[in-house]
Amino acid sequence: MTPNYDARIRRAEYLSSTYPFAAEILAFYRRICVIQQKLSKELHDALDRQSRWPAAAGTLREQMDLELVLPFVKQALSDVVPASPEPLALYIKEFLRGSPERWAASLERYVTQANANGTPEDSREELLARILIDPYAELLAAKQSVLPSAAGNLCPLCEGRPVTGVLRIEGDGGKRFLLCAFCGTEWEFRRIYCAFCGESREQSLPVFVAEKFPHIRVEACDTCRHCIRSVDLTKDGHAIPVVDDLAAIPLALWAEEYGYQRIQGNLLGT
Repeated sequence: MTPNYDARIRRAEYLSSTYPFAAEILAFYRRICVIQQKLSKELHDALDRQSRWPAAAGTLREQMDLELVLPFVKQALSDVVPASPEPLALYIKEFLRGSPERWAASLERYVTQANANGTPEDSREELLARILIDPYAELLAAKQSVLPSAAGNLCPLCEGRPVTGVLRIEGDGGKRFLLCAFCGTEWEFRRIYCAFCGESREQSLPVFVAEKFPHIRVEACDTCRHCIRSVDLTKDGHAIPVVDDLAAIPLALWAEEYGYQRIQGNLLGT
């Protein structure tokens, strides 16, 4: 399914009133959602008009044609500026004064390197690339009718790392999925298992839940010192993992205090 940006926007508005400390971040995210919703439609129309939907060969990253995105760079990023903190706004303006070749190189770096080693060289550049590439990646992912069976801890479509876990109702309990940071694909993953190193000893996999976020848990690993947040839809069926994760800022402080590194950061680094 293609992303429902209206639902994401509504959820961000609701969470802004529930968690005032996250209101500024969520307001910025809502603006990004509006821009990505428009970009998603434009890219979808361009793919239809130019008959450029890719064949199934290759990974999702290999299927991406960045020439398709370049015509939309200037308008999309210009629309981000009014909602951006001043340092980011200045960076975007400087970025847009660069050549289309610079833009293409930046997008190429993100597509080929994103989610490979955790921390990007420049978080500002990666943010701009994610704003532009996420809608395209999610469109291509939505066109895949069947997921490859051998997924492991990397996305079966693009080999990206997970940004969050998702617990969905299954029978009398919950089934665990991972959500790709690059293309938004969900795939099934073992419940008691580190999503980074594969540790399976329960005593090495502590879980932390904060009172403010009863439906979000930090699943940590004492073997590799990585962690991932999981959104439990069995406790809050209205949650949208990609949005609720942005609001869970105190959980990042807990992970930092105890020395755990997130497997993959979310769009705004919260």
